[in-house]
Amino acid sequence: MSTSAAPARSLALDARHLGPEQVERYLRRHGLRAQKRFGQNHLVDGEVLESIVAAARPAGRSVLEIGPGIGILTGALLAARARRVTAVEVDRRLAAHLRDRFVGEERLAIVEGDVLDVGIDALVGLPYDLVANLPYHITSPVLHMALGNEPRPERMVLMLQREVAERVTAPAGAMSYLSVFVQYHAQVSLLRIVPPTAFEPAPAVDSAVIVGEVRPRRLAADDEADLWRLVQAGFRERRKMLHNVLLRQLSNVGRERFADAFQRVGIAPDRRPQTLGLEEWLALSAELGRLP
Repeated sequence: MSTSAAPARSLALDARHLGPEQVERYLRRHGLRAQKRFGQNHLVDGEVLESIVAAARPAGRSVLEIGPGIGILTGALLAARARRVTAVEVDRRLAAHLRDRFVGEERLAIVEGDVLDVGIDALVGLPYDLVANLPYHITSPVLHMALGNEPRPERMVLMLQREVAERVTAPAGAMSYLSVFVQYHAQVSLLRIVPPTAFEPAPAVDSAVIVGEVRPRRLAADDEADLWRLVQAGFRERRKMLHNVLLRQLSNVGRERFADAFQRVGIAPDRRPQTLGLEEWLALSAELGRLP
C-alpha cells in the first residue's frame, strides 16, 4: 500500500503512549520497514522523547532535524510550539510518509535528501537549533558540518551512540580529536543514557542524549586551521608522548620550536595527547603560531 494513499486518520501516532508495539504496528500499517543502510531506529520511549523536547526548548525557535524517520520527534517539536521545523530525510519512502502525515502543517518543511550533500546553509538561516536522533553512521560528519561551517546552531540536543556521546563530552585525560573539536565550538554535557529498548528496532548498543550551547568562535579562520592541524597531528598517535608524535607528524616545525612552546605554556612534553584539555591545545597552538 502506498503511504501517500493512506487516509489521514491512519497517520496518527500518539506520542503520549509510545512503545515498541505501537510503533511496530504503525510501521506495518503503512508498509514501512526500518532500513539498516540508513541507520534507522525509531524512538519508542515517551519519557526519553519528553526529556529531549524539554532540553531543546523549541517554543518560538527554528529547528533543524536530521533523520526524522516517521516523525516522532518532529511531531513533539511542533506540539511544543516550535516556530518552524526543517526535517531532512534521506529515505524517500519516509519523506513521502511525512508529507502525508503532516499535510497542511505550515510550520514544517520536509527536505528529501542527504544533509551532507544538501548542506545546512541551504536549509536554514539564523538563528536555529539542531535537534535530532542522528543516524549514528553520520554523527561525526554532521558535527563537523554543523559546527565547523556557518550558519552554526545556537543550541544542540542530539541522540548519539553512547560511546560517541561520552567521547564528545570527555574531560581532559580521555580526550580525542572529536572531543577537542566539539568542545571548542560548544559547551556540551551528557543529559542521559538511553538503553536499546527505547528504540524499534533495538540497536546493539546504548545511546545517549547530549546538550550543547554553541560558543562564539575564539579564533580567526587561519588560526583555527592551524589549531586543527596541530590537534589532528597529536591524535594520530594518541598513546605516544606528545613531543615525539608532533615531531613526526609536523616535522617542518622543528624540535627547538616545539621545546620552547612546551616550556612557555607549561606542558610537559612527555604527556599523552588525550591528557590535554581544550585550553592547553589553544595555548600550545597560540605559542607555536603559524604552522609551515
